[in-house]
Amino acid sequence: MRTETSTEKNITHAITCNVPWHVTKVKPLEDYKLEVEFIDGTHGFVKMEHRVMSSEAGVFAKLMDINTFNQAHIEYGAVTWPNEIDLAPDAMYDEIKLNGVWILK
Repeated sequence: MRTETSTEKNITHAITCNVPWHVTKVKPLEDYKLEVEFIDGTHGFVKMEHRVMSSEAGVFAKLMDINTFNQAHIEYGAVTWPNEIDLAPDAMYDEIKLNGVWILK
């Protein structure tokens, strides 16, 4: 049995993200648009009106309520809303990197 005590702290090094598609900023805009920025500085827009208003919106139909849509925030590098609704950050990044905008249909 160990009888000595140790005063060393259990230190864990910070985890840093190295993937370019990690979202660092999100701002809801009018007409179901988002302005986003990624960890590498890539900046662009996501247009969601067609998806949100579609009869095939699925989970995104909950975002029709503009107050819910405006609750967009970042969790673990992804744009997220209440009720576990989120967007695939890698697909968003690829499209914005190419075109400056991702249009969800």
